[in-house]
Amino acid sequence: MSRSRAPSATEISSERLLLRTALHDADREGFVELHTDPGVQAYIGGPRPRGDVERRFDAAIAGATSRPGNYVIADGTTNRFVGTLMLDGRSADGPGHVTEDGEGLELGYVLGRGAWGAGFAFEAATAALRAAAGELPDRPVSLVTRTANERSLRLAARLGFRPAGTFEEYGAEQTLCTAPLSMFRI
Repeated sequence: MSRSRAPSATEISSERLLLRTALHDADREGFVELHTDPGVQAYIGGPRPRGDVERRFDAAIAGATSRPGNYVIADGTTNRFVGTLMLDGRSADGPGHVTEDGEGLELGYVLGRGAWGAGFAFEAATAALRAAAGELPDRPVSLVTRTANERSLRLAARLGFRPAGTFEEYGAEQTLCTAPLSMFRI
């Protein structure tokens, strides 16, 4: 049986944010900064070369296609790029699965340094998880973060995720946290 693995909403609003699947030309500098900033990328593989990031951005804009479950996090008033959020199925190829059948969701988010400490990651994740809980069948949701990333682990706990184990990936220990999607229904 084939089931949707990501929320279908193209826009999700919260008190201060707009999650949108569409990438806009005005997002370029925020997108490039997000992927080239060593501090932002410290726990997720390190910064990418600016030229590579700009080519990726150009390809995404040229394709003008959006993938369900992949969102730009934007300021709800100004529509300014703040970061990205992904809520989709976890690739079956790698470690860190919650279910044998691969029907679980994975939550991931990255925010620009200027958005740190404002509660935007919590707000964006909560909005996306609530939208998914209202649309998709109940299933486990995972959040994987490098064990050394204490801020991300604290956010996972605040969202209601609980550690389920650790594994090695990308040359470092990762912590797999889980929560049932049903806990985000409102």
